[in-house]
Amino acid sequence: MTFPVDTWYVACTPDEIADKPLGRRICGEPIAFYRGPEGRVAAVEDWCPHRGAPLSLGYVDKGKLVCGYHGLEMGCDGKTVHMPGQRVRGFPAIRTYPVVERHGFIWVWPGDPALADSSLIPELQWANNPEWAYGGGLYHIACDYRLMIDNLMDLTHETYVHSTSIGQKEIDETPCTTRTEGDTVITSRFMDGIEAPPFWKMALRANGLPEDQPVDRWQICRFTPPSHVIIEVGVALAGRGGYDAPREAKASSTVVDFITPETTTSIWYFWGMARNFKPEDEALTASIREGQGKIFAEDLEMLERQQKNLLQWPGRSLLKLNIDTGGVQARRVIDRLIAAEQGTSVALAAN
Repeated sequence: MTFPVDTWYVACTPDEIADKPLGRRICGEPIAFYRGPEGRVAAVEDWCPHRGAPLSLGYVDKGKLVCGYHGLEMGCDGKTVHMPGQRVRGFPAIRTYPVVERHGFIWVWPGDPALADSSLIPELQWANNPEWAYGGGLYHIACDYRLMIDNLMDLTHETYVHSTSIGQKEIDETPCTTRTEGDTVITSRFMDGIEAPPFWKMALRANGLPEDQPVDRWQICRFTPPSHVIIEVGVALAGRGGYDAPREAKASSTVVDFITPETTTSIWYFWGMARNFKPEDEALTASIREGQGKIFAEDLEMLERQQKNLLQWPGRSLLKLNIDTGGVQARRVIDRLIAAEQGTSVALAAN
């Protein structure tokens, strides 16, 4: 196994199960998500005990999940409730999964349900906060989830992959620092007295600031297990304090990256951006979301082609550079968690 399972992953967003069940594979587990009695979210094995049909192809009736093949009805506890003209209460129960709706996401625990603790779901300062606005989306990407973590913990690639939006040569020229705090890995880069790239010029304009003046720019990436990367990004008018500049002198945001393994070579990537300037401006939220979606789409092709190369040449060694330190440390945290779950020891060298 290459991913921890005794942990919370983002499974979907509430709109995805608004009017019908959703089938989604999480950490190799096929799961059906739906709204049970009183609209509470439920998650069960995507398997009908009658003939093995995916329950997610059915529908919800009065809080029960109805198989779309022969009408078998399932309860949120995984037990068969009813089937027209048949005796079915003796059917073995299917697996259920701990699931929680919080912060605008639906979280699932694919491992041992006895260990599930909802207090372990991360707190998000911008969620349900009127001083913040959030916009995001979802991509399905055919790559190992750790490749996306590597990608986000080393933003040097922005100079090349995102050259027309957020990339600039100063990212290459400015070293990043890496530190760990328990299971959290943090990489930071601060660039002073530079020209803002196109995306940040747009953000400065949106915040009523001049776009033609030098800025101080920052990128602070935080990895927390199992696979969350939250990135503080922004620019401030040069000489006004950089990261600590007053709100009226900067444009800053929090990039949200929830990476959920589907299989060993595919992921569900929930991306978004939260900002605390002009949160009431819905048009700005939509504009930033569109721009960010295009930026992340540029990563998609690179990661999928990278994955294909790694599968084509599995025995080839990869170079490790100083810019890879954040990803290397994140992989060590993941390895420790997997070893603890399996009760084994693993080499802490990054894969």
